[in-house]
Amino acid sequence: MKSQIRVVWALMWSRAAVLRSDPERGEITTTVIVTALMAIAAIAIIGIIVAKLTQKANSIDLG
Repeated sequence: MKSQIRVVWALMWSRAAVLRSDPERGEITTTVIVTALMAIAAIAIIGIIVAKLTQKANSIDLG
């Protein structure tokens, strides 16, 4: 059992070393955050436009 644990530990350690040496390991986080912020901004802008259009449409006198 100890030898199996040592093998698994060695595999995990080597995999972690490979991941640490990867120069682009944090790029996906930045991309996701920027994309989320852009989506939030787009939704806010659409909400503002819809509110202004609705207000303008409601102010038109049809009678």
